Amino acid sequence: MTKNTQEITKIAAIQMASGPNVSANLNEAKRLIELATSQGAKLVVLPEYFAIMGLKDTDKVAVREEEGSGQIQDFLSSIAKKYKIWLIGGTVPLVSSQANKVRNSCLVYDDTGKQVARYDKIHLFGLDLGNEHYHEETTIEAGNAVKVVETPFGKIGLSVCYDLRFPELYRAMGEVDIIVVPAAFTDTTGKAHWETLIRARAIENLSYVIAPAQGGYHVSGRETHGNSMIVDPWGTILDRLPRGSGVVIANFNPKYQVSLRTSLPALKHRVIK
Repeated sequence: MTKNTQEITKIAAIQMASGPNVSANLNEAKRLIELATSQGAKLVVLPEYFAIMGLKDTDKVAVREEEGSGQIQDFLSSIAKKYKIWLIGGTVPLVSSQANKVRNSCLVYDDTGKQVARYDKIHLFGLDLGNEHYHEETTIEAGNAVKVVETPFGKIGLSVCYDLRFPELYRAMGEVDIIVVPAAFTDTTGKAHWETLIRARAIENLSYVIAPAQGGYHVSGRETHGNSMIVDPWGTILDRLPRGSGVVIANFNPKYQVSLRTSLPALKHRVIK
């Protein structure tokens, strides 16, 4: 499929503060997706770990699903079909080759409810800073493939959270129209780097960036940064939500993007590849 370069489309990012109960999280996601669609959104992106942020890291392993079946995937498929939207499930815990780990997978569903793409998070977060310690490699098996999906909105490049710090991933996508970055940034690293990195990825790729995040305090005691945002190819923040559950929504304007890439053809000026 190719995009209509004249058509302006509403796109949305969902912000949540997910907990350990999958059903409760899905109910909240449904409420927020309904809110987004009521405002005309045709592409909706959920945050990383939208279906579960457990009391401990291994909780997501206990609810992991085989690709193509399970409560979380059934939810995403049915919601996309019901509201006739393209829906990106930030991350879903899928079975990995190791019994004690998951693949942290970003799944894309078209407006008929069909899963059309999967991206497994490549870069795994590790942090030892003061009292904060995170080691995703203990419960997540890393992916190894860059993923771009063709949609009615153009090419969408898939990434997840910590991937944001590795610009070479986005260069490897080629010229994409939209980048998605579902995330659960810690409040510490988020305050320091989140907005800067999101805007940098938009500017250097002349791409729209949809960045839905976890935002608030979680039952486990973890605090996530929030500040879900949609940024245009010039680096302008079109909408953002600092904290709590809610919807960030903006216009995706392909014609504007084309005009910027014509005026400033930086992607064609690349020398080192």
